[in-house]
Amino acid sequence: RHLLVDEFQDTNGVQYDWIKILIGKTGAPFVVGDDDQSIYRWRGARVENMQHFKREFGATVFRLEQNYRSTAVILAAANAVIAKNTDRMGKVLWTAAKGGEPIRVYAAYNERDEADFVIDRIRDHERRGLPLSAAAVLYRSNAQSRSFEEVLMAARIPYRVYGGLRFFERAEIKDALSYLRLTQSRNDDIAFERVVNLPTRGIGGATLDLLRTDSRDHGRSLWQAGQAILPTLPTRAASALQGFFTLIDRLAAAIAELPLHEQVQHVIQHSGLRDHHAREKDNKGEARVENLDELVNAADGFEPENDDGLSPLGAFLAHASLESGETQAATGLDCVQLMTLHAAKGLEFPTVFVVGLEEGLFPSEHSAFDPDRLPEERRLCYVGLTRAMQRLYLTHAESRRIFGRTSYRDPSRFLSELPPEALEDVRPRIAVSRP
Repeated sequence: RHLLVDEFQDTNGVQYDWIKILIGKTGAPFVVGDDDQSIYRWRGARVENMQHFKREFGATVFRLEQNYRSTAVILAAANAVIAKNTDRMGKVLWTAAKGGEPIRVYAAYNERDEADFVIDRIRDHERRGLPLSAAAVLYRSNAQSRSFEEVLMAARIPYRVYGGLRFFERAEIKDALSYLRLTQSRNDDIAFERVVNLPTRGIGGATLDLLRTDSRDHGRSLWQAGQAILPTLPTRAASALQGFFTLIDRLAAAIAELPLHEQVQHVIQHSGLRDHHAREKDNKGEARVENLDELVNAADGFEPENDDGLSPLGAFLAHASLESGETQAATGLDCVQLMTLHAAKGLEFPTVFVVGLEEGLFPSEHSAFDPDRLPEERRLCYVGLTRAMQRLYLTHAESRRIFGRTSYRDPSRFLSELPPEALEDVRPRIAVSRP
């Protein structure tokens, strides 16, 4: 008879119908939800289910508006942003605590300056006795973590990527690096195994077993074993394997004289990896493409620390191996938290940095073409702001190399929607000249 549903704003259409069946004609439903925190439309969540429930069941609404987490200043900013959305059930968060530190807004020159600013502030807080785990860096796109990881590692500050992998540990990055390694050394068996049939090119398990057996029996690499047994394979298997050999040889020849970032870009594109992930229908494919583009950015900004005789690509691959070899900070260790805004839902931190507040990044460029996306982007901003308990920093960059290209974007509209009296500019915005 009595049914309680939590996180009701995240239900989809089928779940809503299922709840109605469970309730029947005599059940007493009770749902808990926050339409302002509905951020999973891409998973099928329908924020309108809250309004439907209210109408269909003649529900009594209890608004739980007192907030015990954030300062009054932070709540004023969150209320101002979310108020721009229409078709809300409506509420105004408040706290019995008065005042609070102003929200600091930093206009960075570029993504590296943005990361340096954030890490400098974290180190300053640490010197004042605050634990590293009190700070969280929140970003819209998973690919944005790389610049922060790079600066944190250089500063020897432990960190964790919450709910995900570090940049150089992500599968699509390892795949791209494996292709690059094969262009430099055909005898890299680990790289060979990883990408010989990725994207799928018809090289089956039976063929790979023959390669492994020959490699073990004759003490040669998988590449050499493949060349040796090629004439003995069935026509289709031989053609598929030869196609892979030809691909690697062509990639190596094509990138030989290119600058480093163009080498990386060429291999990602012509290996088929980018198109492979772009065809994936869910948001994971989009995120993987963004990470691959960010690998190009990493190569573009790479500067070898010493001259050890390696080519630029060789030095970059060695650098990537070192960075992927260092594991994240262990669970329970005091460390900085990095995470996407989606992963931050339900969490709270004394100090929060919401970074990348630029048009086309947050809100995402998709919201410019899909009117249903902008309200959800604004709800995502609301979630990010309300993760902060005491200190909130908002950053944007004048120029940013992201997703494989340098862009000059306007500050996010969400910044202009904040109450001016709640903000403190860390540095006035200085226009960057555009080529």
